[in-house]
Amino acid sequence: METIQIQAAEFFEFLKAKDTSMWEIFAQMIDGTEKKIVFLEAENRILFTYTLPENEEKLNEDRQEFAKEYAEKLSGFN
Repeated sequence: METIQIQAAEFFEFLKAKDTSMWEIFAQMIDGTEKKIVFLEAENRILFTYTLPENEEKLNEDRQEFAKEYAEKLSGFN
């Protein structure tokens, strides 16, 4: 499995500047093989990882699961 390291702050600034979502970028990276994406903070410590699936169907499932978990976490702040 290929590992891709991404500086998180720069990546999210890029998304903001391009007015796009990380899921759109991830979809463009799909080539039939799984990839481990490692998001790093400024001191190159791992913030989180994501295994990019080999197809868009699984990516869409991941997106839905992420949205569900994110909504649940946000509801805990109210």
